[in-house]
Amino acid sequence: MTSTLHTLLGDELYHAWRERASIPPFSARKDGFSLADAYAVQQRFVARRIGAGETVVGKKIGVTSQAVQDMLDVRQPDFGVLLSGMHYEAGADIPVSTLIQPRAEGEIAFYLKHDLHGPGIDRVDVLAATEAVGACFEIVDSRIRDWAIRIGDTVADNASCGVYVLGETRVAPDTLDLATCRMTIDQNGKRVAEGIGAAALGHPADAVAWLANTLGELGVPLLAGEIVLSGSLAALIPVGRGDHLQMHIEGIGGCSVRFI
Repeated sequence: MTSTLHTLLGDELYHAWRERASIPPFSARKDGFSLADAYAVQQRFVARRIGAGETVVGKKIGVTSQAVQDMLDVRQPDFGVLLSGMHYEAGADIPVSTLIQPRAEGEIAFYLKHDLHGPGIDRVDVLAATEAVGACFEIVDSRIRDWAIRIGDTVADNASCGVYVLGETRVAPDTLDLATCRMTIDQNGKRVAEGIGAAALGHPADAVAWLANTLGELGVPLLAGEIVLSGSLAALIPVGRGDHLQMHIEGIGGCSVRFI
């Protein structure tokens, strides 16, 4: 696939995002749409948003848990770029009119104090480079119609990034076992999801190590000051206007968000 086509597809995603519209999956209309092609399209999509004034604040890891892999029929993790325009404060009201087909994920966010240059990064390196962890809602949102995605579709679509909400409490990662931390999510007062840290590739820090090593092969480091969302700990939760979500992760804290 040519760089010209990568540009055209990235621009198509950018306009879909701007117009809050969905488009047919690339995997259904482009033969030989490889992962390399998908990441090239993602780069163009992200570049358009940066060109419009946003800045890079971190990275996200997607499709880390079995529940999400089963729901989306995608069998490997991916990554996307977090931009300044995606961030909402804890307890925020998010207008559903700014999204297309949102779903909520409960995650552990890593706040980096040191750079991570892969390859060769492991869990110990990640924990040493992490200043704190916190609870986070990622609101994923696909520009691909009806969430009819294969791995190349979600990669191109910046790993289905929508927006994210960070909890106010942050704790040092060496004060708890991140793999066994239990997460619960209530939607409008009803328990709708539970999970543990190990749902993210066996350990959330292993997920961050995967990202550091994957980016390292591309010559891209994770940087001090960046936020890394380590992946959903339970199945995606469809959300709409009027929904109120509350999450709690044992030993870490909580996060809430409302959709208006």
